[in-house]
Amino acid sequence: MQEPSLSSHGKKKGGKVLPAFLNIIGTLILVGVIAACLPVTVPRFFGYEIYNVISGSMAPEIPVGSIIYVEPCDAPDIAAGEIIAFQSGESIITHRVTENNSVEGKFTTKGDANAEEDFNTVSYDDLIGRVANHFPYLGGMMALFTSTMGKVYVVAFAACGAMLNLLAVRIRDRRSEDDEE
Repeated sequence: MQEPSLSSHGKKKGGKVLPAFLNIIGTLILVGVIAACLPVTVPRFFGYEIYNVISGSMAPEIPVGSIIYVEPCDAPDIAAGEIIAFQSGESIITHRVTENNSVEGKFTTKGDANAEEDFNTVSYDDLIGRVANHFPYLGGMMALFTSTMGKVYVVAFAACGAMLNLLAVRIRDRRSEDDEE
């Protein structure tokens, strides 16, 4: 019986390193894509609306580039001091309630960075909900992922991760076929 030479032993060992490396990289890419998408997808399953803050009217409490999670709620339950999101024409605005006038069905609001209360009151019909939470800097990521190009990038990265894992399997299969011969 012949002993395996060092070169064949090294070849076998090297044959396991590359597929393992490809698996690790592919899995890290897939986990990264999933983790990056979670903040902009999972809250929707729990009834939250998600918005990107593009104005500084609520700074420093909610800086530009933040992502906000808005939960539906009953307008009469909103208390002064709470932050709400509401429709104003084509825009979604996030301001703090200074007064909830339930008799008239209107809110008086003010942006934290603004010197005075908003000129127009907010009708109960325009209320989207109460701001439940906000996270700075995630708004830019949301803007990227919701754009057409961002969706292409997400799919491309996920496909790269999957292909690296498939390549690792293919290399392992080929090595085991070579070893059998």
